[in-house]
Amino acid sequence: MKKKIGVLMGGISSEREISLMSSRGMMKHLDKEKFEAIPIEINKKDDVFTKCQGIDFALIGLHGEFGEDGCVQSILSAMDIPYSGCGPLPSALAMDKDTSKKLLRFAGVRTADWLVVTEKDQIDYEGVAAIGYPVFVKPNSGGSSIATNLVRQKEDLAEAVAEAFKYDNEVMIEAYINGDEISIPMIDGDIYPTIAIKPAGEFYDIKAKYEAVGTEYVVLDLDSPLKEEVEEMLHTTWRELKLESYARIDMLVREGVPYFLEANTLPGMTPKSLVPKSYASLGEGHSYTDLLTKMIEVSWDIKH
Repeated sequence: MKKKIGVLMGGISSEREISLMSSRGMMKHLDKEKFEAIPIEINKKDDVFTKCQGIDFALIGLHGEFGEDGCVQSILSAMDIPYSGCGPLPSALAMDKDTSKKLLRFAGVRTADWLVVTEKDQIDYEGVAAIGYPVFVKPNSGGSSIATNLVRQKEDLAEAVAEAFKYDNEVMIEAYINGDEISIPMIDGDIYPTIAIKPAGEFYDIKAKYEAVGTEYVVLDLDSPLKEEVEEMLHTTWRELKLESYARIDMLVREGVPYFLEANTLPGMTPKSLVPKSYASLGEGHSYTDLLTKMIEVSWDIKH
């Protein structure tokens, strides 16, 4: 009998439209011989309780608040419904950039210097000066580069912080690492091929991510000793953030030195997203459909 796979999509966060893009891709490419795909659009929080009744498994295509932060995962756990991706604790840890960076720096993982603003009119300008301009300003628990801005001088900082506060109640100010961005999926603790991201603009912003404006993606085989250090950082990140099932970990590499950027517990899953690109680079037997099946089976084994 086919498993009834509820594909949770939409949601209440600023990343709703991106969630719909990811989820429609998953709906289309699920293995129809193994699974019955059931679209479940989340428009308000209690939809998870009312609309997930009767499914065998929840394939979570939600992003951002009430998607990646562990809340939906907690509800599904309470309902005894197995679901894709990480559990409540690792989801929450990875979603909070400040917390994840603190944990990983304590564990010896290199990451850019940063500080967090909790009141938009109480910016630590001296602290930012100590970090050194330019800096990135971003919502602490945001994603998809929404309200992320590169600030080159003190005079522009307050405006960028105010913009980020529209999307979160904490704002991160992080040192700018002028390097190459790489993205590496991990499934069940195993490392998959590295994707190097080459945006046309200054950084990998929301337009570069979802409008494909001049962005190049290259499957990269890192040279030693960089490869060994990146792999050690990946395994440490997986362990310290208590990741499970699958995740995508992003880094910056400057002059051969890697820096942890963030961990994504529900990465974008359109057919053109980074995880499917990485998986497909392994060749035959690694289609987008095969990837979805693997993600479901790995998550099922952990949570069923």
